Amino acid sequence: MRRAVLVSAALAAVAFPSSAFAHAALLHESPAYREELSSAPRNITLRFDQQVDALPNAIVVLDPRGVNLALRAHAIDRGLVAPLRRLPRGPYTVRWKALSSDGHVVSGVYTFGVRVPAAIVTDAVGAEGPTTSEHIVRWVYLVGLALFVGGLGFQLLVLRGAAPTRRFYLIAGAGAVVVLETGIVAFLLRAEDALQLPFRAFLYGDLSSIAGGTRFGQAFIAMELGFSLAFAFLFLAWLTDRVALLWPALAIGAGFASGLSLSGHSSVSRAEEVADWAHLLAAALWVGGLVQLAVVVWPLLPELRRTAFRRFSRLATVCVAVLLAAGTYLSIERLPHLRDLWQTGYGQVLIVKLALVALALAWGAAHQFLVLPRLERGGAGNGLARSLLGESAVAMSVLLAAAVLVDSKPPPRQLPQPTTAAHRR
Repeated sequence: MRRAVLVSAALAAVAFPSSAFAHAALLHESPAYREELSSAPRNITLRFDQQVDALPNAIVVLDPRGVNLALRAHAIDRGLVAPLRRLPRGPYTVRWKALSSDGHVVSGVYTFGVRVPAAIVTDAVGAEGPTTSEHIVRWVYLVGLALFVGGLGFQLLVLRGAAPTRRFYLIAGAGAVVVLETGIVAFLLRAEDALQLPFRAFLYGDLSSIAGGTRFGQAFIAMELGFSLAFAFLFLAWLTDRVALLWPALAIGAGFASGLSLSGHSSVSRAEEVADWAHLLAAALWVGGLVQLAVVVWPLLPELRRTAFRRFSRLATVCVAVLLAAGTYLSIERLPHLRDLWQTGYGQVLIVKLALVALALAWGAAHQFLVLPRLERGGAGNGLARSLLGESAVAMSVLLAAAVLVDSKPPPRQLPQPTTAAHRR
């Protein structure tokens, strides 16, 4: 009897269209999202897939100072209309909310410009920008990236030929899950800030302008799809015991290593994007390899300690060289003047990061020049696992500084002054 009731309920759910119980969805807006108009519009018109009711302040149009230039909105057939005061030249932010037929309040935000380009929606008026919570989420993302991509790189490039252990799969799999979940959290935090809504109302927010209309949203979608595929290869490698499947997982994970970094400060050139990618990939291989060496090789594979340490030392040298080269290039590009290094917030965070990198390099040099010769002579390397974990902790602190830098805006470059007619010949 109970089974019959469940089957009937399932059939009823399928029989009735879900749209009958869905909240309203925005279909069209005028002016359009990020449209640059040659003249000021007279009103804002929003069209939905069902009838909606106007709420107080249903549509507000904010200038860069936060002044609302929209008059009282009213409902039309499946839509809302708000007359506008005269809009001078400039960028504008539209924030809207409507009561749909299911009783839920739906909300959204988009931007347009009058004779100027529109701002991206994550920089809309009212958005506060990256918060401490976002910095922490990005740091957790980078740690997960190191455990996943760095773990794969260590297994394939350092322990080549050795069968992967169960602990390797657990660490790499946990890293992949962390990357996927923190990517979702980062997207929700940025969307919540752009919409400027409490979480309860945010659940019914229109995220289309953020997901498809911003670099952040596009990077989020690509990253989630890419790492889902990489995680699938990792899972299949564990399930079928075929190490060869780890190679496509590493290739895909490495390809999407920049992930959320591409959604931070906008790179002004393709070269900066490549440098960002190389910087994060080198850091992930370095940090993830340290964790694998300390947590997998030292306690579980004593017969491979000497070989793994020697090979990883060579890999770490290459990673650190790439890390320093890419970091130096990015610092030169993003700090127009040397004084910006100590006079701006971006530069001050960079100083902290450089100090942590120097500490990690000194730690690694001690391993290279003191511990490795001892292992070559047949020493046991007692206490090295704890020392490797300490170096890993410092390296993860470097990732924390990197997470803050990703969200921080570098100091603006001064544009060259136009040449006046008096100076022309």
